[in-house]
Amino acid sequence: MLSDLYTPKQLDTFRFAVNNDYFMLINHGAKRTGKTVLDNDLFLYELRRIKKIAAAQGVENPQYILAGADLGALNRNVLIELSNKYGIEFHFDKFNRFKLFGVQVCCFGHSKINDLGRIRGMTAYGAYINEGTMAKQEVFDEIKSRCSGNGARMLIDTNPDNPEHWLKKDFIDKADGKTIKAVQYRLDDNTFLSERYKQNMKETTPSGMFYDRNINGMWVMGEGAVYRDFNAKMHYISREELQKVNFVKYIVGVDWGYEHFGAIVLLGKDDKGCYYLIREIARQFEEIDFWLEQAQKIKAEYGNIPFYCDSARPEYVKKFKQNGLRAINANKAVLSGIERVAQLYKQNGLRIVDDVERFRDEIYMYVWNEKTGEPVKQFDDVQDAIRYAVYTDENHGGISILK
Repeated sequence: MLSDLYTPKQLDTFRFAVNNDYFMLINHGAKRTGKTVLDNDLFLYELRRIKKIAAAQGVENPQYILAGADLGALNRNVLIELSNKYGIEFHFDKFNRFKLFGVQVCCFGHSKINDLGRIRGMTAYGAYINEGTMAKQEVFDEIKSRCSGNGARMLIDTNPDNPEHWLKKDFIDKADGKTIKAVQYRLDDNTFLSERYKQNMKETTPSGMFYDRNINGMWVMGEGAVYRDFNAKMHYISREELQKVNFVKYIVGVDWGYEHFGAIVLLGKDDKGCYYLIREIARQFEEIDFWLEQAQKIKAEYGNIPFYCDSARPEYVKKFKQNGLRAINANKAVLSGIERVAQLYKQNGLRIVDDVERFRDEIYMYVWNEKTGEPVKQFDDVQDAIRYAVYTDENHGGISILK
């Protein structure tokens, strides 16, 4: 029974897809709602369908575009999932192409403008675009223009972004239910997830924009304070209480500055996975020698721990390395990093020693820019350094080092 395979929302979308001659089907909305699962299956359906169309036209080797943010993401989100589910083995040639059901599937990244040149010139019988909001608009438009084979269709899945995003304005908002079909998913639409899981996701997702996007599938901008779940009564900790914590790891985040504040933050991680801001050094109008001196003091006290640095000043990172520091370019993914820090506040997994100064100045002034969808570039220096440390620590695989 199809109802054993798909949720009611997925099943409605599947029935539409196999019974209508649309051009673009956009499944968008909250995470973990089955958008990609459905599109992966429809991708296989589309390959069989266009093979029949092409054969009737005498086209022996029809081409199809499969695009993701990059080839690694495409492999994780689509190909490995299909291999695990159906046991399909994909055999690539040197041009990142594979044959399936008699169709030549051409794999591309879509998040960089240099992906554009790889797509030009081909005739495709369709396209499947994974993580649509991550695509460069020019690359997306080129893929669309390549879908000129008879009966070509496009499958797109994506999580929400800001409501001014071109995918939302130019396609989702213009969906007519015929040429363009857009289907929005909320977490509660996934009836295969347990109520316990859904409740846990709701309780641990940061308030505001992240909740609206990740739980309700809404295309919204952030407004007000970035860290809406920060609670001074809950998240500050005294030096005395800090002495009782069993730390298993120390890391440092570095945000370079001059006219605006530069910041070095030392964080400890306890045996339960909770982070603590132990020390902040935030100053204006200081040269690299000052920051090097501060970093070396931390190394002398805590050992050769990692310094996750803002990559905007590569000469500073290089100088740290030349002087024996474990300086590493930070993972600066803005929204993903902010979401992780916000989640830690929501779960009481990040505590701040209460004698900080610059952090106190920033935390309630660190707000969203409603035009760009990112934080305002003010009162963000210590906040950025914390984000660099936490997010890179969790996405870099560094070694735990005790003092």
